[in-house]
Amino acid sequence: MSDYVRLEPIRMKIDAKYTEKWLQGIIANDPSVLGLGDVELLSKERRQPRAGRLDLLLADSEGRRRYEVELQLGAVDETHIVRTIEYWNIEKKRYPQYDHCAVIIAEEINARFLNVISLFNGHIPLIAMQVQAIKVKDAVTVVFTKVLDENIRAPLDEEDLQQATIDPTKWEKNYPLEIIGIMKQIHANIIRKIDSKCELNYTKHYVGITINKIANNFVLFKPKKKSLEFQVALPQIQQYDSWVESTGFDTLPYDNWFKNYRFLIRPADVDGKPEKLDQLRELVQAAYSEKVG
Repeated sequence: MSDYVRLEPIRMKIDAKYTEKWLQGIIANDPSVLGLGDVELLSKERRQPRAGRLDLLLADSEGRRRYEVELQLGAVDETHIVRTIEYWNIEKKRYPQYDHCAVIIAEEINARFLNVISLFNGHIPLIAMQVQAIKVKDAVTVVFTKVLDENIRAPLDEEDLQQATIDPTKWEKNYPLEIIGIMKQIHANIIRKIDSKCELNYTKHYVGITINKIANNFVLFKPKKKSLEFQVALPQIQQYDSWVESTGFDTLPYDNWFKNYRFLIRPADVDGKPEKLDQLRELVQAAYSEKVG
C-alpha cells in the first residue's frame, strides 16, 4: 500500500531529544493545540511567590479566563497534582478579577490518579489532558487528549435569574432605539415563532429568555451602543460552525465558559433587509431543541 504511513509513538520521558522545554515551546508557539478555544500565551516559567515556576499561563481572547498549565513527561503523580492546584490557587488569589482554571498535562494519567483528580474537579475548575508525541515519516507531531473536563458550574440558577429581573425601561433608555429594535425583531419574528411562551427577561447584565416565567437562556442579548451582541447556546461543532459562518454576520470568539456562539449585529446589517435576520433561525431552533427539547 503506497499511501500507508506508519505512526511511531515517542516516549518523551525516556527520549532526551523531546524534553519538557520542547513540549512547552510547542504550546507557547500555538496554544490552540490544547483545544481550549481562542487562547493566547501570557507567560512561560512564571515565578510563584514562595513556590516554584508555573509552566504556562494562558488567557482567553476576551481577557476573562486564565489557564494555569502544568506539564509533566511520563506518568502523572501526586506532586504534579499538588503543584498544579497550588499554582492555580496562587494565581487566583493574586488576580481574583479573572476566572481561573487549572490544567494538568502528562503523557500518562492512570485510573487511580484520574479518580483523585476527579475528586478535586468537584470543587476546582480543573482539566486533565494526556499528551502523545508521534513520529510521522521525518516529522513529529503532538496530540492532546482531554481525559477530564472541568465541572462547569452555572453562574446563576433559575431562581437567581428570576430575582435579577429589572424594569425593561432601564435598558431601553440607555441604548439606541435601533439596537433595541433589532433585539425585539429577533424575539418577535424568530424566538416567539418557535415557542410563543418565550418572553424577554431583562436582567442587570443581559436580556435573556423566560418560558412560562422560568429563565431558560437558550439565547440571550447584550445591547451595546453601536451593535447588538446576540448569543446562541450551542456546543461548538463543525455543523454549527458552518451555520454561523453562513449567516454573514460578524462574530466574536466562541464563549467556552458558557458554551455560546456570539454575533455582533449592527443596524447597517439589517436596515432595509429585515429578512437577513432569518439566517439566524436554524441556530435558534437548534439551541431551543438542545436546552428545551
